[in-house]
Amino acid sequence: MTEWDLRKLRILRTLSERGTVTATAEALAMTPSAVSQALSGLAKQLGVTLLEAQGRRVRLTDAAHLVLRHTEAVFAQLERADAELAGYAHGEAGEVRVAAFSTAVPALVVPAVVALRRSHPALEVRVRESEAAESYELLSSGEVDLALSLAAHAPTAADPRFTRVPLLADPLDVALPPDHPLAGAAAGELRLADLAGYPWIFGGSGPWSEITRAACEAAGFVPEQAHSAAGWTAILAMVEAGMGVALIPRMAAARAAAVAVRPLPHDRPRRHVIAATRRGADSAPALSRVLTALREAAAPDGHPAA
Repeated sequence: MTEWDLRKLRILRTLSERGTVTATAEALAMTPSAVSQALSGLAKQLGVTLLEAQGRRVRLTDAAHLVLRHTEAVFAQLERADAELAGYAHGEAGEVRVAAFSTAVPALVVPAVVALRRSHPALEVRVRESEAAESYELLSSGEVDLALSLAAHAPTAADPRFTRVPLLADPLDVALPPDHPLAGAAAGELRLADLAGYPWIFGGSGPWSEITRAACEAAGFVPEQAHSAAGWTAILAMVEAGMGVALIPRMAAARAAAVAVRPLPHDRPRRHVIAATRRGADSAPALSRVLTALREAAAPDGHPAA
């Protein structure tokens, strides 16, 4: 029977994710030559060619992809083993590391941590603010245990490395200048189409630009972008100054005290927030408690995801 070297398999998996030997070495705190030697040794152990030269880079062979398919199942099973071992502590203690995007930290993560400090004071949650791309790199490398992101910017449900956990369907509201003609609209009366002729404020690129454009186009118009900003402080300052209108997630509503915020029940724009774990790790008691606390924090601020 073939002897499988888990350390070398992890190096191969990292190479498939990072694309180059140099990037793999950086991710694993190794030298490029050590990475190359480990992969050469793995190829000899398995008796197949794993890499082929492609210019100055390397390409994974079909045999390497076959090995990786089985490797993901092996690592998932090892995560389950770790989770079962952790179960002996009943999740009452331990450490869970969470990466989350900026608006999720105050709206979801902080309330969850506060609740857990009361119910499970020996359970420590370490929080790291990061956007989706970085969060999933951290999750894949084992530097965090849980990643919060928008569903639209998470790996697909078919990705064998992760388990996705729906958390929240976060409603989008419209932020208007305090003296805007529609600022006094009664609850439920305002529609996105009513704002088609006004200047809009949103990022030039990235998730919030995509969300704003998609919501407005679903309402039948293309928003006129008057100003570009990515941070909520800048966006809301411009709205307050009468420079335009903007969509804001309800999770960020606490920052919008100086502007008029109106719901859009007819259009019902939403963004979906998910948590993700490494596949097989979600049953670990401590991680399960954190997920439960996040779901409970999500429920008062929007519609809990199914």
